Amino acid sequence: MPELPEVEVVRRGIASGLEGRKIAGLTVRNPNLRWPVPDLERTLCGLKIRTVTRRGKYLLLDCGAGTLILHLGMSGSLRLLPLTANIAPQKHDHVDLLLDNGMVLRFRDPRRFGAVLWTAGNAADHPLLSHLGPEPLTETFDGKLLYRKTRNRSASIKEVLMNSRIVVGVGNIYANEALFLAGIHPALAAGRIGARRCAGLAQAIKETLGRAIEAGGSSLRDFVGSDGNPGYFQQQYWVYGRTGQPCRKCGTNIEQIRQGQRSSFYCPRCQK
Repeated sequence: MPELPEVEVVRRGIASGLEGRKIAGLTVRNPNLRWPVPDLERTLCGLKIRTVTRRGKYLLLDCGAGTLILHLGMSGSLRLLPLTANIAPQKHDHVDLLLDNGMVLRFRDPRRFGAVLWTAGNAADHPLLSHLGPEPLTETFDGKLLYRKTRNRSASIKEVLMNSRIVVGVGNIYANEALFLAGIHPALAAGRIGARRCAGLAQAIKETLGRAIEAGGSSLRDFVGSDGNPGYFQQQYWVYGRTGQPCRKCGTNIEQIRQGQRSSFYCPRCQK
């Protein structure tokens, strides 16, 4: 599933082509996504897209009168295409957002776990967004906050990092990578991590996500950016998916365990 870096890469790729443009139409070929795509054509036509922002793994198109909420799900992608190119929609191209300059934002989703939704109220109050914790790349998220949020928690630090109420967007890949960078074992109880190590972990999360965004995200299965190109951060992984391979720092073989139905990867020497 695309995580925060992949969604941010998509946001950056489409923002300049959408912001300031008016919506000229909407074509829905298959409304049966994770939630049914609502009938929005009359609502959207003529509205100007003010900003394209991200909240966790959700893309938000602020149209003044409301916000279009997009989620890529497990296999979704967004492409900005010129209508004049006559690129015929394929089987899994479910939604087209037509713009006033002849461009189209095409939503493709083979597994149909993505979403195209609308809210006329404050997007922050939408049920999908209202419970979300702080963004990890903002000043709000730091070691002090992480320390407070982990007190008296017996769950593993890996599972806590993937709790979107604690911090958003740190999915399985980047939790593994950040924990390696911070030298923390993924199974360690979150409440046992002291303030100093929480500060190091918060910084490791920021650094890991930042590097991933600059590399275009990770492309393990379906992900491509808005330009159709894959990400390359997987070439920089310290531990994720490297079971049995030597640690890039100490040479010890990377090990793998299961946590909450997810695989965790770690170096038994570098991470305590």
